Amino acid sequence: MYVPHTFAAALVMTIISTLCWGSWANTFKGTRGYRFELFYWDYALGICAVALVLALTLGSLRADGTDFIANVHASDGANILAAVLAGVIFNVANLLLVAGIDMAGLSIAFPVAIGIALVVGVVLSYAQQPRGSPVLLAIAVVFAVLAVICDGRAYGRLAGGGRTVSRRSILVCVISGILMGLFAPVVSHALSSGRALGPYGVGVFFTLGALGCCFFANIYLMRRPLVGAPVDFRDFFAAGMRNHALGFAGGCIWGLGTVFNFVAASLTGVAISYAIGQAAPMVAAAWGLLVWREFRGATAAARVNLALMFVFFVTAIALVSLAYGQGG
Repeated sequence: MYVPHTFAAALVMTIISTLCWGSWANTFKGTRGYRFELFYWDYALGICAVALVLALTLGSLRADGTDFIANVHASDGANILAAVLAGVIFNVANLLLVAGIDMAGLSIAFPVAIGIALVVGVVLSYAQQPRGSPVLLAIAVVFAVLAVICDGRAYGRLAGGGRTVSRRSILVCVISGILMGLFAPVVSHALSSGRALGPYGVGVFFTLGALGCCFFANIYLMRRPLVGAPVDFRDFFAAGMRNHALGFAGGCIWGLGTVFNFVAASLTGVAISYAIGQAAPMVAAAWGLLVWREFRGATAAARVNLALMFVFFVTAIALVSLAYGQGG
């Protein structure tokens, strides 16, 4: 199977991961009247499909015992279960994050959820698999959290306030952030414990866990949504090919980024690859600025916060690179 042998190659893969994680939501923006709970079925199928394709191609380049099929047969069952569990945890976190955005707005949901996820994910993953300088990595996390806060402030200034934020919406965002951070150390366990599961195997079982979770979590949210009226599968089948294609494409984009993040982590450790991957809000803001024109006519304060976000994220990525070089 293909894995990077230099930090430069791993860094390219994590940057691609960041681009994918920050870009997949554009497909949802392109849908027409498609509820997220319905879109999510196509999305979940897409992440499974791309993980399997990558496992059978890049993950199976050489039949030398490290290829995808041989690795799955040789790995501990506990590591396979850990990958499935990580997918379940992620799926619940992602559904809650989207609900939190609907309830509290991007300016609240992103700083709370992604900020918590960054700290929890990096700290616990580093404790599980210590690679790189802990001091530089900690400073990088601080800069990344500052960037997320600036991202939220930029959107908050853009919205101009007026949205009532309830305790319930904040609780949803907090739970989402904790869960989003918890899946990373579970992935780290699967990649590094005993007879480890390879990154492509982790990708396949992770996405299968996410898809399987939909039959419980997503169906529950379809029937009892946190925002909006209930929907059912009749709405899904009536959605039209365009909406289904966009949902599937969104899943493929996110799945590509996720598998690349896991593959890079086989060299850098999950803490470092996860920290760089969580620069995704910077990419999403760039789409909003350059393509969707969300900041047209924005106040000076919004633009200043947006500029600071880019500076802080670039600084965080540079510090993560230094952290690997000094401690790896």
